[in-house]
Amino acid sequence: MTPPRPPPLTLAAEPSPSEATIKAIEAGLNMHSASVGLSTDWSPRWIIGRDDAGAVQAGIRFVLAFDWLFVNWLWVADAYRTHGIGSQLMAQAETAAREQGCRAAYLDTFTFQAPKFYERLGYREFGRLNDFPPGHARIWFTKPLC
Repeated sequence: MTPPRPPPLTLAAEPSPSEATIKAIEAGLNMHSASVGLSTDWSPRWIIGRDDAGAVQAGIRFVLAFDWLFVNWLWVADAYRTHGIGSQLMAQAETAAREQGCRAAYLDTFTFQAPKFYERLGYREFGRLNDFPPGHARIWFTKPLC
């Protein structure tokens, strides 16, 4: 038997949804995961690099979910590049992941960003979307953590 059709929805773009809206969607996703026997915390974690004046010069945003580390963002200001800051940020995120029992890591970058950097850290390509953006490629990398 087919369940009854729910009332219609109004679909609208919301460039800045409220915190309550975001939490409602997050709760729905978590409930669905739990319904198939999985639970996790998708809350972003941050490690920030500041200079002596307190200005943000580097940072990493990552998630630890389903025993995996996912790096959303990694950024280092130009003046601090090639000084090991990015490697330190990645190492700290990987340490946090291992402490939470994560087995592996994944991330994506673009050909005009940092694929060689991630390869030097032991990451290996597992997927590529060519011509995104035009003339470049988006690349997915993974690395075992144990």
